Amino acid sequence: MKITFLGTGTSQGVPVIACKCETCQSEDKRDKRLRSSVLVEYKNKIIVIDTGPDFRQQMLREKVEDITAILFTHEHKDHIAGLDDIRAFNYIHKRAMEIYADARVEKALRREYAYVFAEDKYPGIPEMNVHIIDNQQFYLDDLMITPIRLMHYKLPIFGFRIKDFTYITDTNYIAAKEKEKIKGTKVLVVNALRKKKHISHFNLEEALALIKEIKPERAYLTHISHLMGRQADVEKELPKNVFFAYDGLKLELT
Repeated sequence: MKITFLGTGTSQGVPVIACKCETCQSEDKRDKRLRSSVLVEYKNKIIVIDTGPDFRQQMLREKVEDITAILFTHEHKDHIAGLDDIRAFNYIHKRAMEIYADARVEKALRREYAYVFAEDKYPGIPEMNVHIIDNQQFYLDDLMITPIRLMHYKLPIFGFRIKDFTYITDTNYIAAKEKEKIKGTKVLVVNALRKKKHISHFNLEEALALIKEIKPERAYLTHISHLMGRQADVEKELPKNVFFAYDGLKLELT
């Protein structure tokens, strides 16, 4: 299995105009973060989790030629706003994109992309097949995917486990029974917005506490705000098996 971090940042705490803080002025490319998304390659399958506003840029940067399916964690704009750009894949491969999301997210997609679901469709619009998922395992052919119910403040969202890889973002609470789904994961990705406590995201301390509880072989932090500080500085505080993810980072899982 191959993992590519398409983006590891967030809209949270990002200034409207250019920021003069040390993180935003950093020359370290790891501090330049697009909105959070990840690409998972397993055998002949290419899966993207979330299509934020930077989706097109991320696809071009990584030279992604096809996508088997897109999984959505939740409906916030920084996770769905790039979905229109699947139309290039529709055109090249002459097929609709397979989308997996819960019923609430599907409702949001119908609202945000009403023209996709219109009875009289405009030529060239994105084409998608939306599959409704709940908090039960489902399959992409022979590949089992396990949704993990998370709380994004009061909003129930999903993380996903694919074999020994678990991807969790935009949460600040995971129930004990959902943590059981994560245990045994070799590589855990979890959101860590900043050092200061936040109402709807894990901060650094909380993310590290979850990692300590789950005990993966390796853990990577994502959905990182510029308020966290520069990666080169903050990573010195991390345990040996915990790393900051950064845009373009690639992992191999055996």
